[in-house]
Amino acid sequence: MNFKARLAVQYLKAGGVISHPTDTIQGLACLPRFESSIGRILQLKRRSTSKGLILLASDLRYFTDYVADPSQLSQIVIDQVPTTYLLKASQYASQLLTGRFDTVAIRLTDNPLVSKLCQKTHSALVSTSANVVGKNTATSALDLAVFFKQELDFIITPRNYNSEPSRIINLQTGERLR
Repeated sequence: MNFKARLAVQYLKAGGVISHPTDTIQGLACLPRFESSIGRILQLKRRSTSKGLILLASDLRYFTDYVADPSQLSQIVIDQVPTTYLLKASQYASQLLTGRFDTVAIRLTDNPLVSKLCQKTHSALVSTSANVVGKNTATSALDLAVFFKQELDFIITPRNYNSEPSRIINLQTGERLR
């Protein structure tokens, strides 16, 4: 694991908020066990607490505490099109994570950086796009500085080939929301 990834892990384990490239776009992340960090992400983005956030992980086991019926996780596979699934949330999923919903949003990825961060923290990552509400997602270190000033604990610089956000499917109903 490279030096930046090791530093990112240390910040995450200490309750920090980082920015890093994901399998889709540049994201903001923290560990779900730090409610104050989830709140900080919402504050940085100026995002309503009613909207909820995504859990991103490289292994289904990192989602089990956050879904009401972990057996449903067996239906999730890594697809060529990054897909976020909505499942009934467990009692352990923070309301800051679920927003006004009774579901939790999860996305399984094989992104090498996300895999390393999850493995070394033994956790899923709370994930959301690296932007302020109403603005395009950051695609450079300059964008991150403009949006968040010096408020991020650590930044792994965006890639030049960020793509579109993931599609969203309600696993219980099959409805595609994005």
